[in-house]
Amino acid sequence: MTLAEKILSQKVGREVRADEIVMAKVDLVLANDITAPLAIKEFQKMGGKRVFDGNKIVFVPDHYTPCKDVQSAENVRLMREFAKEQGIIFYEIGRGGIEHALLPDEGLVLPGDLVVGADSHTCTYGALSAFATGVGSTDAAYAMAFGEIWLRVPKTTRFIYKGYLRPWVGGKDLILFTIGKIGVDGARYKAMEFTGEVISRLNMAERFTMTNMAIEAGAKTGFIPFDSTTNDYLKGRAQREFTPFDLGEADEIIEIDCSQIEPQVACPFSPANVKPVWELGNIRINQVVIGSCTNGRLEDLREAVRVLKGKKVHTDVRLIVIPATYKIWEDALREGLIEIFLSAGAVVSPPTCGPCLGGHMGVLGRGERAVATTNRNFPGRMGHRESEVYLANPAVAAASAIMGRIAHPKEVL
Repeated sequence: MTLAEKILSQKVGREVRADEIVMAKVDLVLANDITAPLAIKEFQKMGGKRVFDGNKIVFVPDHYTPCKDVQSAENVRLMREFAKEQGIIFYEIGRGGIEHALLPDEGLVLPGDLVVGADSHTCTYGALSAFATGVGSTDAAYAMAFGEIWLRVPKTTRFIYKGYLRPWVGGKDLILFTIGKIGVDGARYKAMEFTGEVISRLNMAERFTMTNMAIEAGAKTGFIPFDSTTNDYLKGRAQREFTPFDLGEADEIIEIDCSQIEPQVACPFSPANVKPVWELGNIRINQVVIGSCTNGRLEDLREAVRVLKGKKVHTDVRLIVIPATYKIWEDALREGLIEIFLSAGAVVSPPTCGPCLGGHMGVLGRGERAVATTNRNFPGRMGHRESEVYLANPAVAAASAIMGRIAHPKEVL
């Protein structure tokens, strides 16, 4: 059996195989300030009175927070009141952060779990060897009511990353390179398994980055095998017992030699339009965003600081830094990272998804270009439809902020 089949078999209560449509019990249901209000209304429309288990449902306002207007404030008010009424876990502003960084750090997602979230990047939790996938708000409402979800069991493609990583290359570059290789539908409705010697040496932040962007290849979920790194991360975090599953079979295997991979940049308007940073030439930029559920962890901020320390942001560039949770913000402050960002000329935002979806805290105007450590660069993703977003790792983003154009970290160090 594949890892996906093993986990879903446990949740269904019998052995299941790829392409079966099953009803499976969930361990956690997630929704945010865009999707939770819709799920709440659907829950009420179906006659729901009580959720199946408030301790297994989490609401995280993070997309338009701090609330940018009356509508976003009303959405969060609805979430807050429903959560209090139903005993749902609710992370208020100042105590939470961006959902896909927050939940793992809080020990709410564990190996072997089935997690469904009303957000497409729920697949992030596969770095913990959980089956995690995004669903629509109507499906989230059903899961909130009954504690189960229908799924088609996915087939599995295993990616084996061999060799070594060159300087300034990390998890973001590996996943961008992979998406460039297979395309945005290359893993459509499959489970992507990221394995091999290179993966085993990645820290958890880089692993979360890779599984976060599995959806950009069309995958149903992404997995990284449970190992000592996973176990060390969960020590002191896990809020309950867990039993990890070993890797099993795979329907397809793709090997990738990492030794020649340079820092990658996904150019407009697709995460698959990937090129090595050296090939891009003189592309001037107006804004850089370092953060998001993809690259807003403490390790990401440290990587950016390695490039920015002692330097200044280009006068034509706005640099926006967004630690992914308030705990990460606090840790970055304690380590002196925030001071370095401010000295360089950056603005440091509270945790929010705002710029990533063109919501607030960094929206692009017509004709503007941004380098971002986010996960999508479709037309209009970060603002005006005639703006452009280039996806890159935190070091490339920091170097670009200094140079005023897309740049390799070596150019400024």
